[in-house]
Amino acid sequence: MRSSGLTDLQANGYAGVDFNDANVDAAALEHALAAMLHAGVTTCLPTIITATEDELAARLQALDEAAAKSKLAEAMVPGFHLEGPFLNPGPGYAGCHPSAAMQPPDPALLDRLTAPLTRPILLLTMAPERDGAAATIAWARARGMLVAIGHSAADEEAVARAVAAGAVLSTHLGNGLPQTQPKFRNPLMAQLAEDRLSASFIADGVHIPVHVLKVLLRAKGLERSVLVTDATAAAGAPPGPYRFAGMVIERAADGSVRVPRQGVLAGSALCLDQAVRNLVAWGIADAAAAVRLAADNPAALLSPGLAAHGLYRPETMVVWSDGLRPIQVYLDKRQIRLR
Repeated sequence: MRSSGLTDLQANGYAGVDFNDANVDAAALEHALAAMLHAGVTTCLPTIITATEDELAARLQALDEAAAKSKLAEAMVPGFHLEGPFLNPGPGYAGCHPSAAMQPPDPALLDRLTAPLTRPILLLTMAPERDGAAATIAWARARGMLVAIGHSAADEEAVARAVAAGAVLSTHLGNGLPQTQPKFRNPLMAQLAEDRLSASFIADGVHIPVHVLKVLLRAKGLERSVLVTDATAAAGAPPGPYRFAGMVIERAADGSVRVPRQGVLAGSALCLDQAVRNLVAWGIADAAAAVRLAADNPAALLSPGLAAHGLYRPETMVVWSDGLRPIQVYLDKRQIRLR
């Protein structure tokens, strides 16, 4: 089977490299991107999570400078994903993000963060129930950003307002939520029911139980669903401790990644080709449909943002084995033999 290259809209790090490290350099980024190619990923949005303004500025600037000096980033990294700081700081909603650094949506902060960058922020994840959300969504959309709902307590009305302002996606739907929620009126149901929203899912069997993922994908519909990894430095790497946005995280033998002694999930160790294989192995989708969720669907979401910034997506192709593993990748007319 052949497909276009996979697109990961949410990757915090990979192969021992933390994209949230203010000291990340071109060599480290090149190493991570080369490892991603082995998973069939040809486009990714390195993701920066919640931090103080000074920390966000330093991390984005370092990542931007690294991307400018990386040959692979020229083809693979059109821009970045900012997940926070405009999230809900409440218990359960914050996840591993530092609640103290969260704040209400503020276009002026976004303007200060983006002004020095040579690559744009292409995706912004935020909680639309917070004051100033609608104006911030509209501001971001007018500047070519896609806006997603995540780490949010938004009810049906808040979700509808966010979509009317320009939100198009739910980030890792089913996660970034407290364990206890009202049975029907909760952020998960509100976003599932909004047909104008696509949704991304972490299909590692850890973030969402398999039977629940099957239900969520049926409810949202495969045509509006996207696979992401939420990968950290622990992805494509052995079990053990890693750094993530100033935290120590640990990849366990079962593939889960958590903050030690707290038990809180902190991103994942998932590779995107494994997410594709998981959907097939779990009987949720056939091979062609599973690949679409990791290739065509996220690329279609990203396309308007690329166009708004005058960016292009290189020609890509992945050749898959019968066992649904990438054998060859073609990136911007270059053939990369993997096995």
